[in-house]
Amino acid sequence: MEQALLDVVVTINNYLSNYVLIILLIGTGLFFTLRTGFVQVRCFGEGVKKLFSNLSLRGGAQKGGMSSFQAVATAIAAQVGTGNIVGACGAILVGGPGAIFWMWVIAFLGMATNYAEAVLAQATREEMPDGTVHGGPVYYIRTAFKGTGGKILAGFFSVAIILALGFMGCMVQSNSIASTCNSAFGIPSWAMGIIVAVLAGFVFIGGVSRIASVTEKLVPVMAVIYLIGGLAVIIAHIADLPAALALIFQCAFNPEATVGGATFGIIAALSQGAKRGLFSNEAGMGSTPHAHALAKVKCPHDQGVVALVAVFIDTFVVVTITALVVLCTLWVGDGAIAQGMYEGIDKTNMAQLAFGSLMGESLGGAFVAICLLFFAFSTIISWNLFAKINVDYLFGRKAIPVFSVMAVAFVFLGCILSNDLVWELADMFNQLMVLPNAIALFALSGVVVKSVKLRDRFYEDQE
Repeated sequence: MEQALLDVVVTINNYLSNYVLIILLIGTGLFFTLRTGFVQVRCFGEGVKKLFSNLSLRGGAQKGGMSSFQAVATAIAAQVGTGNIVGACGAILVGGPGAIFWMWVIAFLGMATNYAEAVLAQATREEMPDGTVHGGPVYYIRTAFKGTGGKILAGFFSVAIILALGFMGCMVQSNSIASTCNSAFGIPSWAMGIIVAVLAGFVFIGGVSRIASVTEKLVPVMAVIYLIGGLAVIIAHIADLPAALALIFQCAFNPEATVGGATFGIIAALSQGAKRGLFSNEAGMGSTPHAHALAKVKCPHDQGVVALVAVFIDTFVVVTITALVVLCTLWVGDGAIAQGMYEGIDKTNMAQLAFGSLMGESLGGAFVAICLLFFAFSTIISWNLFAKINVDYLFGRKAIPVFSVMAVAFVFLGCILSNDLVWELADMFNQLMVLPNAIALFALSGVVVKSVKLRDRFYEDQE
């Protein structure tokens, strides 16, 4: 039964990722890049300044929403997860090192897309009588399309995100936690499932304020620790860095690039880059706008520029560190894969082996397992928030406790189910989310362009 379901889901995903997803992600990103005059380049410095000027590990509870930094920390917590370690390794293993180049392309274009998502989330959010703020794709979808059509698209999106992030996506994250902790510490998957489920349930019950409090502390710390470890490995293999970078570009454009006896083509690299790029930075998927809608800022543009920086951090910093670590240690020189020794290496243990080249097998495995625990757990709690917002939209607040109990159960199940099936199901629903979200983004592109023009006019007046 499980194998039959896996075969069906893989077939659907092949069609979505090889055709629909590539066209939508590249098309949407290119469209907003051109319409905003390369906002990801022109406003990058502004976004960095706003992000770090608002940085605080003690933002506290915000009545009716989050601080700007809490919102972007929650968004980054959702983006920086299993996809940055296991997902990046999987992309390289299946699509070859060239997949990383296409992840960069998707991310560069996705920075403009994420700007548009954050701007629209801010522009269409609704403040309730009790002071709480509701916002996200369902609200800008309903703004873009009035009447029955808008309700259907918004409903489709809500169902897809509840399944993708509230259930399937959380299973991917907990599955990776259980796999790495089992290989590093020998902890049984079922035991790790209970631990993660209990911790997740505690945060789920706390609502928006507790999630914001956790992410604003967890994200900066976990990112710094992982980057320091990754840079240490790269510096130790600095002589192999030029060859690793060359391999990325060689495999991205060579129709039949061969590494360690295996051949990787452009289509495989592009497909994996698009699929894993979406799972990693989530630009165009419609998930992170839920966090950006809750931010307290002066104007939508202010949140848009920090949103585009979040994509940069996710892919150009964290994913690149992962890629260079595994390529420098395993894919070039005398690395195991460079010598054709693939046996025993998969996407879940590749990073552990790579870090183990410097830290030793046990310590390297433990380092990755601990980092992944923090990365994946922060993603679980952020994704639960995004799904919960859509449960509220579809069924009302009374349904949230029931959803939370089900979500905790799925976190546990993810630890004990087949790795491949969990990933494929998450990919399928992630990709289905893109469809209604992208349609609404195109329909409301004028609002996004207006936001950029208001910013440009302000700076012209300052001069």
